[in-house]
Formats: sequence, structure tokens, C-alpha cells
Amino acid sequence: MRLLSPLIAVFTFSFFSLVPPHTCGADPQQDTRRPSADERAMLKRFVKECQLVTPGQGRFPATATVGQPQPSPNERARAEVPMAAAFRISRYETTQELYSAVMGGNPSRWQGPRNSVERMTIAAARQFCRRLTDRLRTEKLISDQQFVRLPTDVEWEYCCRAGTKTRFHFGDSIGDAGETDRLDAVAWHTGNAAGNDPAVGVLKPNAWGLFDMHGYLWEFVETPDNVNATRATIRGGSWRDRHPLLSSASYLTIPASETGDHIGFRCVIAEKEAGKKATNR
Repeated sequence: MRLLSPLIAVFTFSFFSLVPPHTCGADPQQDTRRPSADERAMLKRFVKECQLVTPGQGRFPATATVGQPQPSPNERARAEVPMAAAFRISRYETTQELYSAVMGGNPSRWQGPRNSVERMTIAAARQFCRRLTDRLRTEKLISDQQFVRLPTDVEWEYCCRAGTKTRFHFGDSIGDAGETDRLDAVAWHTGNAAGNDPAVGVLKPNAWGLFDMHGYLWEFVETPDNVNATRATIRGGSWRDRHPLLSSASYLTIPASETGDHIGFRCVIAEKEAGKKATNR
């Protein structure tokens, strides 16, 4: 498979580092590694695992801080972008059990029901969102005014940063004395990952309870220039990457047809009106 960047290193391993699991942010009694009991429970679990984000209210800033003051080649310049409307974002990247139930198949290389699904195109991710919308409406788990979609570029970075302005949601330093211990606690990257993806949410979340925003898989987002276009934007870095590509501001553009075991997505539940006004670059 073609590499996305000279900074991306490919390793061949047989397992991930062993770490204690975190429980699901939506239900402290439910181990995030545990498969859902059935499809109805799976759909309810997805909705329950979505974090409500209300820009301008409570802990959520009214504007999104995006980019870096001194950006690297894979980061944009610092800007402040007003946020348009409330939305709900999944605490986790989309799981293989949910993708399989909605799409009727699992393209992933690293199999596991609660692992992040990978190796789909952005068109397939969008199709999944449309089909999931129909399923959730049929099950009366969302209203007819709500729908599932990919996050916009700005929404994704706003949620990754969780109110911070540092390079990572936990600060600017990845660790002490040349180590990556601070990054290791929240992100799968080349320093601690070794094939066979783990379940979602095994590492620590950011301040808003969102997991794997740094590392694990690159995540598809929507931007004005990639909708119905030949290229796609991905955010957050992956288990293949070194820390420079895992920052809150990090992004790559790839051919819209490209897939890989390092690319996935997470979903947003939005109102129809909010979807029309979604803030973006």
C-alpha cells in the first residue's frame, strides 16, 4: 500500500501494547471492548455514546481554535472560527460491529467487533452515515429532523482540542526526558502500536470524553473542497505515524478512492438545520 507521507513508518508486529481498558464514557458499567448483545442494543449504544457539544454554552467555547501559530507542513495557520450550532459527536471511531450491521460487510484488516473499522473510502463512510440515519429513524432513536454525517473539518479539530490551544489536547509536550509517555496514554502511534488494532476507547479520553482523537486511525472529515470531489481530507494521525502527524492541527489530503488499515472515521448526529449551516474552512 502506498504511504501517505515520508513521516509515516510501517511496522510489522503481532500485537498491541497491553493496557487496562477504560469503560465506555456513556455507561461506566459497560466495558468498551465488550460486543453489543444484538443490533437493537448496538444502535442504542451508538446514540448513547455520542457526546452533546453546545458551542457557546458551559465548557464549550463559542469559537473553534484551529491550526498552529507556527504550523508544520501538515498543519494550517492559527485561526479562530465561530461555531454555528450544537451537534453530537461519537466518543469513539466507528466500530466494526456497527459498520457490519449497517453495511452488510466488514472491510477491515484487523478484525474485532469493537475495533475501529478501517479500509473504506470516504464515499463508503458517507453511505454508512446515510444508512445509519435510516436505521436510527426507523428504530425511533433519532427524530426525522436529525441525521448522521461525518464531522466537518472545524468540528473535528474543535472536538479534538476540547478547549485547548496546545499542539495536543493534553499539552505541547509528548513526554518527559525525550519519552512519549504523555502521548502513549491517549494515542496509538508508532511508539506503542503493533498491529491487530485494539478496541476503541482503551486509552484515555480528552477533557470532553472523546477517545482516540490523536492516533489509532486517520479520520475522514468534510471540507468545502472535498465534497463530491476527487480528494478527501483526513485528520488526527494513525498507529503508523510518529507524533508530528498526531497533533490537533494535523491533516492530510488523499485521493478519494484511497483506503488503508490506518484510515477510518467517526460520526456526528446533527439537526437538519445545523447540517446546512455546519461551520467549515
